[in-house]
Amino acid sequence: MTNAPTAIEPLLARLCGGEITDKDYVGYFMNEHGEEIVFAQRRGEKTARLWHSDAGWEMFLVGDRSIRLDGPMNGMITVAGLIINREEATWLSSCLAASRHLRQGRA
Repeated sequence: MTNAPTAIEPLLARLCGGEITDKDYVGYFMNEHGEEIVFAQRRGEKTARLWHSDAGWEMFLVGDRSIRLDGPMNGMITVAGLIINREEATWLSSCLAASRHLRQGRA
């Protein structure tokens, strides 16, 4: 028996109900309201998947140009139609930057 840590991918997949494997770059974030967000980017895919607990764990496809500052209210930040706050946008931007090598086919 080994004391290897449990892989994070199955835990996050159970949390959000999405398909996440060890072939994905994954990120997890909890905002100041306790809402959880899961990010997964699969090698070779141009878009990543994003799940937000405040949106009923609906899956959103996101990419480098998905974060927008043109919501119906001045200063509103959206991603794929989902309203997010500045901290969530910063985290998501970091996830997209970190997973860029997977989209370009580099390990």
